[in-house]
Amino acid sequence: MQAKRPNHEPSPMRCPVHLDEVDLFAPGAQEYWYEAYDILHAEAPVHRIPGEGFEPGTDAFILSKHEDIAMVVRDQERFPVVTSLMLKGVIEAGGDPFELPNVSTLVASMVSLRPNPELWRSHRQELTDPWVGPGAGRNREMVERVANELVDRWIDRGEVEFVSEFAQPLPHTVMANVLGWPLAELQLLKHFGDGTVKPFVYGRKHNNLLNEEEIREQFEVLDEFERYTDDLINEKRKRPAQDMISFLTQVEYSPLKRKLRNGEINGIVYAMVIGGLETTQYALAEEVQLLIEREGVWDALKADRSKVRAFTEEGMRLRSPTQGLSTRVTSRDEVFQGVPVPKGSYLHLRWAAANIDPQEWQDAQALKLDRRAGTRHLTFSAGPRVCPGAHISRLEQTIAWNTLLDRIGRFEYAGDNDFLHQPGIMLGTLKLNLTFTRA
Repeated sequence: MQAKRPNHEPSPMRCPVHLDEVDLFAPGAQEYWYEAYDILHAEAPVHRIPGEGFEPGTDAFILSKHEDIAMVVRDQERFPVVTSLMLKGVIEAGGDPFELPNVSTLVASMVSLRPNPELWRSHRQELTDPWVGPGAGRNREMVERVANELVDRWIDRGEVEFVSEFAQPLPHTVMANVLGWPLAELQLLKHFGDGTVKPFVYGRKHNNLLNEEEIREQFEVLDEFERYTDDLINEKRKRPAQDMISFLTQVEYSPLKRKLRNGEINGIVYAMVIGGLETTQYALAEEVQLLIEREGVWDALKADRSKVRAFTEEGMRLRSPTQGLSTRVTSRDEVFQGVPVPKGSYLHLRWAAANIDPQEWQDAQALKLDRRAGTRHLTFSAGPRVCPGAHISRLEQTIAWNTLLDRIGRFEYAGDNDFLHQPGIMLGTLKLNLTFTRA
């Protein structure tokens, strides 16, 4: 097996050894996040970032303990969501949110359809859950078909670039089918998807900031996305099919007692794209590495398919697709792990660190297929704002690995990998050249 190099030299960033060398947001930090988490757990489970708070004169704080983050995400009143505070500003501006400059269709639709926790719950239950939530099982046969069609393309070669030939196209094709997006336009969907996640890939600091030029470029893509999707919505209104966009053109949203406008549907599509493409891709790409590197796991799954779900949960715990986000603000003075955190501070919730917190998990770095309560990891967050696409992501992952276990004898690394990751806040392996035997 090819060993991973300890230092890929992606930038001047080096593996941190001391706390003062830890910078989770520096260029190249992706290669050393997990070494940094060990240091944070041992020395600074509440790590201050001076001058980067939400309110003027405050700081940001990185939380890395499971108990702290699990408590924060379950209390929206005590720790308000940053987007909710932003929505208040849009609402106070008055007028039609879809006409305001530099307001994306996602934000505008949130103002219109889910500006508070009660409507957030209704939005989820009525509009998205039937397709990507608990109702995601309706997609099982489609996901199985897509997974097998992708494997068909390379099964006779004995080698595969796993990211571009499986991990990426699987969730892209699945989401296109769910939405009713033309499969001939998958590359366009990827183009728009790249536009939606641009801050999380190219943004700087803990809160993923883009400069003015980058924001302008992003909105050019988002405007193109909106126009394309608007045409698609109009087509679905005329000729509805068995897909999510068609459903959204027909459903009556009970809190508003009316059907949805195009802009509102557009915002929901935006949300599906931003959450439904990359995260599953990153999970699959990390999980195949765990299968190659963790001795005995592949054979255990081959022997007992009932363990596949446990494997995907452990994979997401050990290698969280989205490592963390600055999603919450303190509404009052707080204390975490003995560290005072003033009112108005940004909280960067480092889910990936919480998922390997040695005080929460026995043998935190071990991959255990019999781990008790393994789903309590925070990869999808938790509480009322848990990721609405968690069900379909889990479905895609379990189907993907059952399909690959059916058809692949074993994966190994080819000899030309550098194991580098994309920039930003997500653990995105750039490429994985693998060899394999057929089952």
